[in-house]
Order: sequence, then structure tokens, then C-alpha cells
Amino acid sequence: MSGRLDVADDVHALSRRVAEWFVDTVGPAPGLVRISLSGGSTPKELYSLLASDAFRARVPWDRLELFWGDERFVPYDDPASNYRMTKEAMLSRVPVPSAHIHPMPVDGTPGDAAVRYETLLKRIYGADEFDPARPLFDIMLLGLGGDGHTASLIPGQPVLEERRRWVAAVTGGRAEMRITLTYPAIESSRIIAFLAAGPEKTSAVRAVRSGDESLPAARIRPHGEVIWFLDRAAAGQG
Repeated sequence: MSGRLDVADDVHALSRRVAEWFVDTVGPAPGLVRISLSGGSTPKELYSLLASDAFRARVPWDRLELFWGDERFVPYDDPASNYRMTKEAMLSRVPVPSAHIHPMPVDGTPGDAAVRYETLLKRIYGADEFDPARPLFDIMLLGLGGDGHTASLIPGQPVLEERRRWVAAVTGGRAEMRITLTYPAIESSRIIAFLAAGPEKTSAVRAVRSGDESLPAARIRPHGEVIWFLDRAAAGQG
């Protein structure tokens, strides 16, 4: 999990660095590019930048297929919704085909919604088991909490032991129930890109990169490349 380290001066420079990397990565990729999106303030700035005049025309929006790494089990118009944040920051401003946008369902029960999203992923992947040589996602964007969680792989929750299902409900550990991709789905990525900014992330970044498996993010066993996009504070250089 040490991966490649890319450090920017501050969170704004970080967002621009990731935007440039994103354009350079998805542009040459053939066919559809499957991307799992993350919630949080740092991705929000990235999404807004990608939808801005400086980047919008440089992204092959029609070839992107978008998914989410986790979601709060709240309506799509709820201020806490990751889908709503992404829509307001980026999707409402760029021409991604609606058929290529796959938010996590938030109706019924969390367990039922997780099953439906897993069924969708298996249909798109074309198999019920992962092949390490054939990633589900081309790019997996992940944040990192100060407690070492990523997506909604939250410390102390049963989801941390899940190695069979691709998507799971998380009903404890936070104020809202959540749905999250599990370790196998996250690991089935050509590139995992962590985005973290701020001094409150420093200790978690250091622990995860050193392999401290008491933190959920450190338990990821990536099949592909890992890149850490950090600002100087999160990298412990500020």
C-alpha cells in the first residue's frame, strides 16, 4: 500500500494536480473507462475543476462510466448524499450519458440496495468472481479519514471481514447507515488513487502506507497501481 507518492503544496494545487493526471489517464484509454468516485471535500474541488472551462473540453465524457465507492443511505437530494455533491459539482455541468451514471440505490433497505448494486456490478463485469488480470474499475478514487477509514470501511464494523460480497450495508459506526464497496471490489482496480489533504490526515497516511492493518485502508490488497495524491500537510511536510 505504500504506492507512488505525489505531493502538492496545498489542497488547491492538489486538486489541479489530480485533474491533470485524470485527463492524461482517461484520454488515451481505449473504450469505456470505469471510474469509482469518492465523496468528501477534496474530491468535490476536483470534480468542480474537471467541470470548469479549464478542463471540461479535455475529458472524453462520453466514454466515462461512473460508479460510487460508498453512499450514505439518504435520499439523493439530501445534503449528505455523495451523489448529490457529485451532481452539483460536476455531473450537471458535463455531458456524461445518463446511462453511464450508476449511483448507489438508496431505496428499500440498505441490505437490499447493496444486493442490487452488486448485481449491477456483476452484470457490467460479466462474471460473478473477480479475475485479478481483468479489473472491474480503471480508476478507483478514495479518500482517507483520520481514523483510517476509506469508502465506508469503518473501524470496528463487520464489513471489514467481508471478502465474498462486492457491496455491503454498513449500519453502525456513523450517524447514517451506509452502503459501501467491499475490499474485493476496491482491489479490482487498475489504479487506486488516494486523495488526502490537511494535517488531520498525517498520522493515518503514515500508518496506512506503512501497512498498519489496525486501520481499515491498510487492509486493501491492490491488484494494480496505487497513487497517493497528498498536500504537504497530509504528507507530513507542512
